[in-house]
Amino acid sequence: MSNSLIIKVYGAEQKCASCVHLPSAKETAEWLEAAISRKFPTTDFQVLYIDMEKPGNEADQAFSVRIIEEDLFYPVVVIDGEVVAEGNPNLKTIYSKIEQNGYGAVS
Repeated sequence: MSNSLIIKVYGAEQKCASCVHLPSAKETAEWLEAAISRKFPTTDFQVLYIDMEKPGNEADQAFSVRIIEEDLFYPVVVIDGEVVAEGNPNLKTIYSKIEQNGYGAVS
């Protein structure tokens, strides 16, 4: 998928203490993928789940360390290197960021 929108959802198998009542990061990634595909059906995008305990590359490793050091609530949703949600993500905020990146929604 070249020139596609990349949305990363960082999390871990074990939920953070204040997030135990929320869906897991993996479930959040799946939920976001379904919601975004309905709102932006013509947008070429990927939702990637990144396990903070086993990141696949140096950039994801560095971001995982940042999440821990800054005590961010996970899952942490990142679009274009910007944290757009943490803990319980808000779809309106995520949709707004996608639209700011030049992608149009279907009403």
